[in-house]
Amino acid sequence: MHNTGQVESARTEAQAASWGRRLRKAAAVLAMAAALPLAHAAYPDHPINFIVPWGAGGGADLLARTSSKIMEKQLGVSLPVINVPGADGMVGMTKLLTSPADGYDVAVLIGDTFALLSGKHPPFDLKQIIPLAIMIQQPSGYWVNAKGPWKTWQDVENAAKKKTLTVAVTGFGSADDITTRYLAHKLGIKLESVPFAKPGQRYSSILGGNADIVYEQTGDVRSYFDSGKFRPVLFFYPKPVPIPAFSKVPVSEQLGLDVTLPQFRAIVVKAGTPPDRVKKLADALRKVAASPEFQAYLNQQYADPNSYVPMKDADAFMADWLKQARQVIAETH
Repeated sequence: MHNTGQVESARTEAQAASWGRRLRKAAAVLAMAAALPLAHAAYPDHPINFIVPWGAGGGADLLARTSSKIMEKQLGVSLPVINVPGADGMVGMTKLLTSPADGYDVAVLIGDTFALLSGKHPPFDLKQIIPLAIMIQQPSGYWVNAKGPWKTWQDVENAAKKKTLTVAVTGFGSADDITTRYLAHKLGIKLESVPFAKPGQRYSSILGGNADIVYEQTGDVRSYFDSGKFRPVLFFYPKPVPIPAFSKVPVSEQLGLDVTLPQFRAIVVKAGTPPDRVKKLADALRKVAASPEFQAYLNQQYADPNSYVPMKDADAFMADWLKQARQVIAETH
């Protein structure tokens, strides 16, 4: 009986030791899995924030809402649009730049905000972002009240030689303001920028007589043009505007004015985002740009039909744009 008890005791101890080893092995496996939850997680596995650094209803907002609906089908997650307006787009850009570089936040970066990098104290650096694509390019231009006395750019230029004309712009330091100061300097005419942060305020300013001219891109004021309220007198573009409705409107380069700074809207992520996630987002935007829905959107916005610039060329596009902005600013000082 004594020997039998010793055998049973040894057997129990062996079983306990075996279970102990199994538990320790299972715990080690669980620990390894817990240590690398993101490395093997499918991307994306939850919603991606689509930050719009401007208010609802504007061009940047429409781009985000158009793109997000198409991207949702490709990525399998929602892309809620979050409007974060303020400071010429910098409030929204700050939200992106202070978020984790994990691919779960993208933002619309437009020419007006990008122009801020041409100043002496830029609010952020191009190295802090990765442009996934340029999605839309639109000719920017000067528009006047269609019921007013000015029919052509020459009419406006002649008037600006006699008195100061006010130009409604998005803000000081924007592409609008840079272009306006360049024209005043280059042509010796009297133009003064007046900032209106909200699009509706800019548009109503020339209808109500609070400004003489508004600087705006084609699509954003399409309803005003189509209804006969606005008249374009000059576009800032490197080539004749490829839209039949504007074929007779002069472009800056035809008049010997070395300023174009076309409005563009890019989709960007924070630098440091994992390359595989960057590629997945860029691929999704490439498919967006090729879709019939997006082509219809470009047409509705009076945009250049060849607007799309892929990620591999977007950096060069933006660098060239910024170089021109800095040259224009240098010429006015």
